[in-house]
Amino acid sequence: MNKEMQNTQKKLIECMDVAVFGSNSTDEICSKVKCVLEEWVNPETILLDSKYLEPEPGSYARRLFHRDPEGRYSIAIMVWGQGQGTPIHDHAGLWCVECVYSGRIKVDSYSIHGLPEDDIVNFKKMTSVDAGCGSAGSLIPPFDYHTIANAQPAPSVTVHVYGGDMEWCNIYQKREEGQYEKLRRELSFTS
Repeated sequence: MNKEMQNTQKKLIECMDVAVFGSNSTDEICSKVKCVLEEWVNPETILLDSKYLEPEPGSYARRLFHRDPEGRYSIAIMVWGQGQGTPIHDHAGLWCVECVYSGRIKVDSYSIHGLPEDDIVNFKKMTSVDAGCGSAGSLIPPFDYHTIANAQPAPSVTVHVYGGDMEWCNIYQKREEGQYEKLRRELSFTS
């Protein structure tokens, strides 16, 4: 990694620290983090070197970019190959701001019908967004049920800022008659 890219990454993290630590509520944190991402993620600013941008066969790649030393937030880079996406999932109670770094991503948001602790629930699709470079959105529990999918034939890359370390989440697998079964999925980073 060249010195200019290192300096850019360092400045981004400094701005992220200010956004996260200088806020009093989850809504304010997400709003400020979204502003930082929208400012720093654009075609003219190169934030990521090639080690973050390689797709993985069979599943999207999830790579750690930064972890706050006190665990207050983390940044993950995800690479989505052609046809790759997620099932409906939550963020295990963590807030999240997601931003498209390159390519196009489709995000479908859902409302849950049932209680979050229920093993079987129903979902209603609420919105669908086709997002390109620099587009950012926030997910704040309990309104965080969604899917993400690559919306183009070439790989797409997204930046995800979480309110802590997201080590697991609940995914929802479709069963008969529109019902979904909640399953806990442990998460790890791609090497």
